[in-house]
Amino acid sequence: MELTLEIFVLPVTDVDRTKAFYTGLGFRLDADFTTDRGLRVVQVTPPGAGTASIIFGDKLTTATPGSTRGLHLVTPDLANARSELLARGAAVSEIWHDADGVFHWAGDANRVTGPSPDHDSYASYASFADPDGNEWILQQVINRLPGR
Repeated sequence: MELTLEIFVLPVTDVDRTKAFYTGLGFRLDADFTTDRGLRVVQVTPPGAGTASIIFGDKLTTATPGSTRGLHLVTPDLANARSELLARGAAVSEIWHDADGVFHWAGDANRVTGPSPDHDSYASYASFADPDGNEWILQQVINRLPGR
């Protein structure tokens, strides 16, 4: 079996504000259409993400706007990605790592300021939220584990 994760539905309150936010960050606008019955679908794709996109709009989900946590954007250069997102208007946190060095905990628990001391792949992060509070985690991956 072959499966790919291509779409994640993001709950938002203001579709146009959210569209401006993500396109302002450099996400590619793939679609924006509205049906006669009021269903609106906006699809954007992060730079370099290929086919993995997010969609948001009207009548797409019953989830509470801003309730999404832990969406990961992976980059080989965390400091540069953070700088670019800051320049484009995102309020990105300082770079941090988890005190245990395995993966990060939910929220701000167990966070230590600065990159992972060993600069290992999968161990350094930064985070930001969209206008509704949906949380994104930037994760640095320089060398992928075998099979990834």
